Amino acid sequence: MAGAPGERRDNRNVRAASTAEFYIVRDATTKKCTVVDSKPTTTTTVVGDGIYKTKTEAESAVKTTKVCTEQ
Repeated sequence: MAGAPGERRDNRNVRAASTAEFYIVRDATTKKCTVVDSKPTTTTTVVGDGIYKTKTEAESAVKTTKVCTEQ
């Protein structure tokens, strides 16, 4: 869809969405797994296959990652 003549399109959000990275991290104290959208800190451990392209992909992986499903 083209804009009006002379109108600039803002594609920053499109680029940001395509370069999003999600991680599954496990808190050492609570042993709870969560999905985060920034590089993990030293207080958490990355689990699963590392970096996921979408939040949905990471959330699905939480359900099948052994350390996240053990109680």
